[in-house]
Amino acid sequence: MNNCTEIKTEELDHIIIEGILEKKGKDIISIDLSGLDNSVCDIFIISHGDSGTQVKAIADNIQEKVQKMLNFKVLHKEGYENLQWVLLDYSSVVVHVFDQDTRKYYQLEELWADGKLERIGEAEPIEYKKEKHG
Repeated sequence: MNNCTEIKTEELDHIIIEGILEKKGKDIISIDLSGLDNSVCDIFIISHGDSGTQVKAIADNIQEKVQKMLNFKVLHKEGYENLQWVLLDYSSVVVHVFDQDTRKYYQLEELWADGKLERIGEAEPIEYKKEKHG
């Protein structure tokens, strides 16, 4: 059954993170948005790969693990055409798998800085260059 109310957000979060780790996803961040008004979901998970091939492998592995362990299919997915930014929407959890350059450009961590941010693993955080406007 594909019913969001039957899936625990924390369990889904952990399975998704395991799927990213299995494919060596980089700089994994989980942002808890549940305490914010008007958030699009409860948790954003952000990671990146070194190539389009790795981005696809990470996204595919997440979907396979969630399907196998929770019998739950992704509700919506985008980005498989160019593999620079794949979005997987599980309603309560939204996953963003980027290539590194696209992740640096969009800086989602900065946009959702009001959420509770948790860095997963030992990886060094990605360095963003602040552009000067003037």
